[in-house]
Amino acid sequence: MALKRHGFARRRRAAGFTQEALAEALSVERSTVVRWESGRATPQPYLWPRLAALLKVSTDELGELLVQPAAGPSAMTERTAYAMRHPLRADLMLVAELQDGMKGLAERYDRVPSVTLLAQAGHQVNQLGFLADGAPAGRVQRELRLLQADASTLMGQLVWDASQRHDHRSARAHYAQSVDVARLLRHRASEGHALLRMCHVTLYGAGDYREGLSLALRAADTARSTSHVLTGLSLLHAAEAHAYLGAGQDCTRHLIRAERELELVTGSDSAYDLSSPTHFGRLAGSCFLSLGDYRKAREYLAETAVQLRDRRKSRAIVLGNLALTWIREGELDAALDAFNDAVNELHGTRGGGGMNVAFRAARELRRWRDEPAVQEAQDHLLALMETA
Repeated sequence: MALKRHGFARRRRAAGFTQEALAEALSVERSTVVRWESGRATPQPYLWPRLAALLKVSTDELGELLVQPAAGPSAMTERTAYAMRHPLRADLMLVAELQDGMKGLAERYDRVPSVTLLAQAGHQVNQLGFLADGAPAGRVQRELRLLQADASTLMGQLVWDASQRHDHRSARAHYAQSVDVARLLRHRASEGHALLRMCHVTLYGAGDYREGLSLALRAADTARSTSHVLTGLSLLHAAEAHAYLGAGQDCTRHLIRAERELELVTGSDSAYDLSSPTHFGRLAGSCFLSLGDYRKAREYLAETAVQLRDRRKSRAIVLGNLALTWIREGELDAALDAFNDAVNELHGTRGGGGMNVAFRAARELRRWRDEPAVQEAQDHLLALMETA
């Protein structure tokens, strides 16, 4: 059950707005403001600057207002509340609690719409920054800084996904903050992770394949001595950048290198939580799709889709790419099966990557626009947009 945002409603009233007036100022429906205040929805990222200005708060303060008071184990513990009042008393037990909270937030990323996690993630970034600034110098402060870097990376990921991969600037700003903190601490795994996320924005958002390739290789070089997971993932994205550039041999060479790195992964890897047996199939399938080898792309994508039953955002991307392989070979029935499965996954998560691939597939389906089944599939996608 959603919990009401009483603080947000009080701030609206203090700023002199009724629900109707605030809705009108933001060009949204009153029912949208009602959903925000009831906790059933969260404002889209592009509305935050305007909303904060209307309420006469900073965007950080807006994030605090939008954090829903959670019930049960996710609520602020007594230890965390005490540390927020007395940051000099922060200890490693507090760090462990905050690490668990971050892990839980990251685990929800692939299962729910990113916009529903934004406020909580922003709250954690601010909380960690405050505690790290006030903590005693030494190991506790270092661990809090590392958590702050990881939280900034997650925040960038959420912002970009919630904006349907349009807000490159905000995502990059969060990643740059993470890189700066990680470099200061000489923590190469955290730095490599943030660089890899920058690569994602550059490759899939800005479409700058050469810069994306450069960032992927920088991430691989940064993480090489500390994490086979991050090195392997970075090489996979370097392979995809080569595929986008039409460099088939270089793509294959980096896929081989990536596979070798990922085969060396153990539970002691500092980035083990980022590892998944589906990573290679997802990226290899995408590479061969870009290179026009649709049969090989389908082999990887079809198998990976089966393995991704519990990771819906990733599965939507894979199914969308699978639909593209069938579309480009003129197999309409198989294409529609994969396309509709992808849209079904998106109804629960609205992942930006999956949305982009679904719209690309929808555009390519227009060659059969007179087919009733294609019209129905297009309506299926439009219905998704209307539930935003």
